[in-house]
Amino acid sequence: MNIYSALKFIQIDHEPVNHLQVVITDQSGKPDAGMTDLLADCLNKIDIFVDLSKTDRVSDVIDDLNLLTPLPYDVLEEYQKILEQPITGVNIAMKKQLIELIYAPMV
Repeated sequence: MNIYSALKFIQIDHEPVNHLQVVITDQSGKPDAGMTDLLADCLNKIDIFVDLSKTDRVSDVIDDLNLLTPLPYDVLEEYQKILEQPITGVNIAMKKQLIELIYAPMV
């Protein structure tokens, strides 16, 4: 599973995930600030310009952002990478009110 699939799949009370509550962590639960910031930036653009429920794959999201925003190619590439980032699990941290997407370490 990748981050895009998780965002499409996970619902809270039958509603899409609040993107402000999503963080990316390693296997031990330690947040990865760089990846989380990149994802937050990407999701902010998606919230404004793309209806995630009407997309079927990451390339649909990137195509819509390319069409509707003046974002440079290198930024769109980074957005594509973060959305395609493989994850090994999802942890719902109820006390922190966060959804932790656990990424696989690069070998």
